[in-house]
Amino acid sequence: MAEGSPMVDFSIVTPSFKQVDWLELCAASIADQQGLTCEHIVQDGGSGEAIEAWKKRHPEVQVFVESDDGMYDAINRGLKRAQGRFCAYLNCDEQYLPGALAEVAAYFDAHPEVDVVFGDAIVVDDKGEYLCQRQTLVPNALHTATCHLSVLTCATFYRRSIVDRGLLFDPAWRDVGDSAWMVKLIRNKVRMAHLPRFTTTFAETGDNMGLKDNARREARLARELAGVFAGVMRPFLAWHHRFRRLLAGYYFPKKSSYSIYTHQSPHRRVNFDVERPTFIWPNRMRAFQ
Repeated sequence: MAEGSPMVDFSIVTPSFKQVDWLELCAASIADQQGLTCEHIVQDGGSGEAIEAWKKRHPEVQVFVESDDGMYDAINRGLKRAQGRFCAYLNCDEQYLPGALAEVAAYFDAHPEVDVVFGDAIVVDDKGEYLCQRQTLVPNALHTATCHLSVLTCATFYRRSIVDRGLLFDPAWRDVGDSAWMVKLIRNKVRMAHLPRFTTTFAETGDNMGLKDNARREARLARELAGVFAGVMRPFLAWHHRFRRLLAGYYFPKKSSYSIYTHQSPHRRVNFDVERPTFIWPNRMRAFQ
C-alpha cells in the first residue's frame, strides 16, 4: 500500500482469464455491498479485447492485465496491491450475497483477536439454481492437508496483517493451492473463527479447475506430502470431520433463500428459495470433499 493512501474496509481480488461473462456477475455482487468501502482488484492473465472492453465499462474496478504464473500468482499480485483493512479473493464464477461484507467487517471489529473468518457458501449451477450448501468448520492442519476442499476460499476473509506477514499463496500449485495456504496459516498459529452466515455462492459449472485432471493429480500429491501419518489417519480424519459437522447440525439444513446475479439477469439480483436444502455435493465434486 502506498504511503498516505486512504484505507478502505475491504479489498477483493479476482483472478481472471477469459471469463468476462462470469466476471460481470462477480463484480456486480461486490459493487452493491452496502455499509462499507470496498475496492475490487481484477488480475487478468491476458483475456485480450474482451477484458479491455470490460475494463472501459467498469472504471470503478481496478483491472490489471499482465502475464502471471497461474491463478495463485495472480491472487498474490492483487493482494500486494490491496489497501483494505480486510482482504479476500473471489473467483469470476463466485458471488457475495447481499450484506455479506458488512457482516464480516463487523465480526472482525467485534473480535480483534481473530485474523481469519470463514462464512458459509451455497453451491449453485451455471444458471444460479441451488445444488447444495457448504457450512464451514474451523479447519485443522491434518484434515486440510488430506482434503483440499475442506474450506472454500470464496467464503474466507482475513485481515491485511496476513498479507503484511507474507502469508501468501504458493504459485507452485496450479489448482489446489488453497489447501496448502490454509495449512500454512494453521502452522503459523493464525487465529480463526466461523461466522454462521451464508456469505457467498460458488458456481459448479462443470468446467471448474477442481474437476480437471491436474487438480486430481495435485490433490494426490498434497496427500503424499502430508506424510505417512496423515495418510494412515485419513479415514479417521474424515470421520472426525463428519462427526464435527454432525454436532454442528450441518446434516439437518433448514429452508433458506439467496439472491444473486445470473447470466439472464446480470444487472439485478434474482431471488431463489431453497425448499429442500441438502449438504450433499454434486457427484462430480464429491470426490474432493
